Parts: sequence; C-alpha cells; structure tokens
Amino acid sequence: MGTVLIILITAVVSVYCFSKPEKLDALKFNAPMVLERKQWYRMFSYGLVHGGWAHLIFNMLTLFFFGMVVEQYFSDVWADGGALIYLLFYISALGVSTVGDLILHKADYGFSAVGASGAVSAVLFASILFEPKMGIYIFMIPIPVPGYIFAPLYLLYCWWMAKRKVDNIGHTAHFIGAVYGILFPLLLKPSIFMHFLSQLGI
Repeated sequence: MGTVLIILITAVVSVYCFSKPEKLDALKFNAPMVLERKQWYRMFSYGLVHGGWAHLIFNMLTLFFFGMVVEQYFSDVWADGGALIYLLFYISALGVSTVGDLILHKADYGFSAVGASGAVSAVLFASILFEPKMGIYIFMIPIPVPGYIFAPLYLLYCWWMAKRKVDNIGHTAHFIGAVYGILFPLLLKPSIFMHFLSQLGI
C-alpha cells in the first residue's frame, strides 16, 4: 500500500509540474538554495518532480516492482510497524541520497536535480538484500542478471560515471541511495544479513 501511495503522490505532483515550470523550480534540488537560503525541504521535494514522462514512468515502474517486494519483507520483519518503517525508509532515502551533491555542488547555483532515482535505487538494493538471487533485467541484455551480481556492477558504474561527469544523470545520488538501501534495514535489524547469506546458500 505504501508503494502505491508514493507512486500516486509522485505521479500527481510530477504531471502537474510538467505544465508549471515555476512549481518545478520551487521543488527541485539545488544545493545553494538548501544551504544559503535554508530551503531544506528541497532535499525531499525533488523526488516528487521529474524531467518528463519517460523519467517519471521509468522510476515509478521500477519502484512498483521492487517496492512491493521490499514492503512485503518489511511487513514480515516488523509486522504492523513495517508499513511505517517502509515510508520512513523511502523518505529518508530521498534526503540521504542528496548529501553527496549537497557537498559537491554547495556553491553551484547552476546544478539542480529532479526525480526519485536516489530513493528508487535504495528500494532496489533493499530488495536485493532480501532476495539476492532475484533476476534483474538490464537494458539490451535479454536475460536476467542475479541481484548479487547486478549490485556491485551497478555501484561500479555509478562511481565511474560520477567521476567522468559526462551527462546530467545523478550518479552520485544513485550510488549513495543504493548503499543506503542496504544499510538501513541492516542497521535496524542486523540479523537480516544472516537471511541474505542463507539466500545465497552460504
């Protein structure tokens, strides 16, 4: 239910802002706006707006498929508190995943970011923590890649692309979000790591 609620709210706000660029500007992440003007809400609100239909649909589809898995596991682990913890996880992932860009672009008014990709990366990696053998399809590869293989490759790719700075994709946010997706559940319940190992047959 939490995943569906997040998707609905994000979709409504994103679509509304497609035709209201001034609203998008007010919600997007911008480090100087956060640090100098104390607009801390931007560390979370940027996840409600997207750069276009393709950006929105890709993020929300990914969130739907993997978010449902994580939400179910959270309910299994924390019972009635699982839904609240899942929402806390997603919202905190939005903020945590921007910390790198907050530091790197603290004086750069020209750098801004939109989209829920950092939090979606966190959800994706949390699902890998719970189901490491789960197949994940990568663009142009017709067969699913097991999560435990996909995860290090994804992190390496994000790190490499962040260093190259050749596009406007938030690779730093993706990397931090992915790591957070593993750390958050483990910090709350370290025994999940034993479940991870058992799923791998170790």
